[in-house]
Amino acid sequence: MSTPASAPTPASAVADQLHAIRASWGWFAVLGIAFIVLGFVALAHVLASTVVTVLYVGALILVGGVVQVIHAFRVQGWGRFFYWLLAGLLYVVAGGLMMYNPLLGAGVLTLMIGVALAVEGIFRVFAGFGSQHGKGWGWIVVSGIVTLLLGLIIIARWPVNSVYILGLFLGVDLIVNGVGTLMFGLALRDKKN
Repeated sequence: MSTPASAPTPASAVADQLHAIRASWGWFAVLGIAFIVLGFVALAHVLASTVVTVLYVGALILVGGVVQVIHAFRVQGWGRFFYWLLAGLLYVVAGGLMMYNPLLGAGVLTLMIGVALAVEGIFRVFAGFGSQHGKGWGWIVVSGIVTLLLGLIIIARWPVNSVYILGLFLGVDLIVNGVGTLMFGLALRDKKN
């Protein structure tokens, strides 16, 4: 049984999509460069970057809380209604407070990040030692130790570091993402030739 000549095969559809992605390698390179530039701008203005990050997170939490409150009125049963309503109101208050006082919000978020990194580091160290029979377990332990130390440094310097940690993380993330996107675009250009 043969397929009609006009029906694309899965392999040809994937090849067409790859060709379309390779044809736009320049856009990936430009996007990567833009991310890198924005990352350095964020690093040059870490306080402003921190405030913007907190305002963004606060707005997301506020919107999530409003949606949860609306959802509460659609739930059947008083027990679930009050649960969703209370949770939604807490989100609205938390998001509103973060937007009202972004520096206080930065303090709370910075402490949460420090604690999360410390706990994650401990879990990674235990996971690495737990998989000693496999290859590369030492790298997991080293990764866990670095993450744990980073979390402990953030916690030890809290609340002083709250005004710059989020902006620093944003800047570094933008730069790393930009380098990755730029390298991806350049790799696509090389594959095109």
